[in-house]
Amino acid sequence: WTIPLARTIPPLNRIIGKCKRMKPNSPGKFSKIFLPAIVAAIFLVGWHAGVRVSGSDLFPTPWEVFRGIVELIQKGLLIKYVIASLFRVTWGFSLAVLLGVPVGLLLGWFGRAFDAFNPMIQIFRPISPIAWIPIAILWFGVSDAAPIFLIFLASVFPITVSAMAAVQNMQPVYLRAAQNFGMTKPQLFRKVIFPACLPQILTGIRIALGVAWLVVVAAEMIAVNSGLGYLIIDARNAGKRYDLVVAGMVMIGLIGLVLDLMVRRLEKFDEVRWGYANH
Repeated sequence: WTIPLARTIPPLNRIIGKCKRMKPNSPGKFSKIFLPAIVAAIFLVGWHAGVRVSGSDLFPTPWEVFRGIVELIQKGLLIKYVIASLFRVTWGFSLAVLLGVPVGLLLGWFGRAFDAFNPMIQIFRPISPIAWIPIAILWFGVSDAAPIFLIFLASVFPITVSAMAAVQNMQPVYLRAAQNFGMTKPQLFRKVIFPACLPQILTGIRIALGVAWLVVVAAEMIAVNSGLGYLIIDARNAGKRYDLVVAGMVMIGLIGLVLDLMVRRLEKFDEVRWGYANH
């Protein structure tokens, strides 16, 4: 009887292995597509009903906002303002990533450097980027450099702190394995520390990107004369076009969603996924 039992073990092991790899309650296509669509539809219906019941002539309905978006597209303003905002976010956020990630990794690895610079980072980090607007205008004037500077300030501290925490919370088994292979410090940083810290770094990048998108809108309301933030403040001042105000808000939310999805796609790369391992 041992021979038939032995023949059944390999298939059984394969089944168990497949079960272990399966994610419990993994969402299907219905959960990922149709549920958000249903929630959005309910929200739009509630929005329209709320405006009609209140009898407000100022706040627009969803259809009026849609017509406002079409109007902006026909005039060529929507693409222009979206590109202007994305240009500023791209420059400021990229500079923050290029500086924040390596600085955070180094401060998290070298204890003395952490002790020396961490207090200063924690002093500057809680200061709202909005508070820097008068200084940014004083230094850079009404130009693209001012919002780029503000976006950089808003992004660099969350990215740096997440990188520092990632190194300090890294699992020691990675370091022991690297030491057993006799890796040099540059190899250790490139092949072990950085990949192991990528999941937490990406979380900090997602948070920083959301903050950067908030800051660019606030900065464009004051420091420049283009972009989605400028669209909102200009539509309010020029004839109280609240349909265009809400249209600008809708575009800000949709672009923010797309940017977050793009960053989340990075988590699916193999170089990132192995950093999620628990052992």
